[in-house]
Amino acid sequence: MNYAVIETGGKQYRVKPGDTLEVERLPVEAGQTTTFDRVLLVRQEGRILVGRPTVAEASVVAEVLGHHRGQKVIVWKMKRRKGYHKLQGHRQQLTTVRVKEIKG
Repeated sequence: MNYAVIETGGKQYRVKPGDTLEVERLPVEAGQTTTFDRVLLVRQEGRILVGRPTVAEASVVAEVLGHHRGQKVIVWKMKRRKGYHKLQGHRQQLTTVRVKEIKG
């Protein structure tokens, strides 16, 4: 089984060809391809390459399927006995990508 560990948006993902995942918003239009260059680990044909911190010459090619906003997260701040409370919501901008191939 071939797979790779990539880093994007401050998070790490284990991906293999055909996987669909949601990552932090990418500045790429839907329908185009993007390349993830920060590859931390690659496993192909039974050999494992671990980067220090990244694997040289390795990349992951993915197709951008679309952009959307994530589920709302509620932030509630409060200080007891002081009459202070604050309600805030956040929806993260996300991009859905499908991994096409792992090079490296």
